[in-house]
Amino acid sequence: MRNALAAGLAIACLGTFSVAAPAIAADNAPVKIGVMNDQSSVYADFQGPGSVLAAQMAAEDYARTGKRKVEIIAADHQNKPDIGSNLARQWFDTDNVDAIVDLPNSAVAIAVSAIGTDKNKVVIGSGAGSVVLTGERCSPNFVHWTYDTWSYGHSAARAAYAQGGKKWFFITADYAFGHDLEKQAADEIKVLGGEVVGAVRHPINTSDFSSFLLQAQSSGADVVAFANAGGDLTNSLKQAAEFGLGRDGKQRLVGLIFGVTNVPALGLEATAGLQSVVPFYWDLNEGTREWSKRFQARHAKKMMPNDMHAGVYASILHYLKAVDKVGSAKDGRAVVAAMKAMPTDDPLFGKGSIRADGRKLHPMYLLEGKKPSESKGDWDFLKVVATVPAEKAFRPMSEGNCPLVK
Repeated sequence: MRNALAAGLAIACLGTFSVAAPAIAADNAPVKIGVMNDQSSVYADFQGPGSVLAAQMAAEDYARTGKRKVEIIAADHQNKPDIGSNLARQWFDTDNVDAIVDLPNSAVAIAVSAIGTDKNKVVIGSGAGSVVLTGERCSPNFVHWTYDTWSYGHSAARAAYAQGGKKWFFITADYAFGHDLEKQAADEIKVLGGEVVGAVRHPINTSDFSSFLLQAQSSGADVVAFANAGGDLTNSLKQAAEFGLGRDGKQRLVGLIFGVTNVPALGLEATAGLQSVVPFYWDLNEGTREWSKRFQARHAKKMMPNDMHAGVYASILHYLKAVDKVGSAKDGRAVVAAMKAMPTDDPLFGKGSIRADGRKLHPMYLLEGKKPSESKGDWDFLKVVATVPAEKAFRPMSEGNCPLVK
C-alpha cells in the first residue's frame, strides 16, 4: 500500500480539523506550517480564514502523492508586530513550526522574517506587500510570493497615466505597507512626467474617510489613488461613491490593491471602470476556475479566492516540493535555496521562478471593474484588459539593494 498523508489544521478557538490517512514511513518527518494573519479585523475577509483554507487545500492536494504528514496551524497577529513576533518565536521554539506563511501587514512580515532568519526557518509572504522584503530587508529564509508594492504601484500608475492621469492625490494607510505603496506609484508618476498634488494618511481600520475625501475632491487631481487595503479600501471607496468622486468624469479612482474580495460590499455600480493590477483572478482560465470553485464550496462565506489566498496555496505546494528535494524541513536556508533552484509550476500562477532576492516572478494582469450589464453572474465582477509579462511586472533585481545579490 502506498504511503499517504495526513493534513491537519488547528485554529485557535475554532477547533482542530484533520484528513485521515494511513501511517507514514518513519523516515519521512512531518512538516508543520503556520498561517499567520488577521483573523478578526480589517483584513479578515481578505486573508484570514480564507488563507487558512487555502493552506489546508494545499496540504490535502500534496497528500495525494507526497511522502510526509503536513500539519497546518493558524493564529491572529492582530496587525501588531509585537504579537506577530511573539507568535513566531513560540511557533519556532516551542511548537516545532517549520514555516510561516501569509503575513498581511508588512510591519508584522518584516518582524517575522527577521526571526525566521535568526532561527533558520522558512517565511513566505503572500499577504505582505512591502518591497523592502526583497530589498534591504531580504533574507535567505524568505520568499515573497504573490505581489509587492512595486508591482502594484508602478503598474497601476503606468496604466492610469496612459489614460490621462497626470496629477495624483493619495489616500494612504499610515504604516509601512501604505507608505511604500504610495512611494512606488508616486515614483513612477514622476518619472512619466506627472505630479503628486497631495496626500493624506489614515490609521489602520479607519471608519470615517470624509475629511480625506474632501481634500482629494478639492485637490485638482486627475487621479485619486487609494494606497490602502482590505476593509479600509472597501470603506474608503464606499464613502468616495457617496461623495460622488469619479462620477463627473473629472477624477479617476484607482485602487492600488483593489481586488475581487472588495466588490461585494461595494456593488458593481460603484466599481465599474475601477482599475487594479493583480497576479491572479479566479476566472482567468480552466485551472483557476476549477480550484476557485473548490475553494468557494468550502469557504464559510462562499467567497471566491483572491490573489493572496491563491498565493498561500501555490507557495505551500512549491515549499513542500522543496522539502522533499532537500529531504527535510529543518534547514530553512536549504529549503529556500531549493525553492529558488526549482522552476515553479502550479494551476493558479502557471510557470515561473524565484529570484536570488526571494522575489517570485509571474505575470500581472490589469483588471477593470465590469458594468452591471456586463456581469454574467455571481462573482463575475472584473475583466482582464492587459497583461504585464513577468520580466516587467516586478522591480529589477539590480535596483533592490538586496545583500544576497552581488
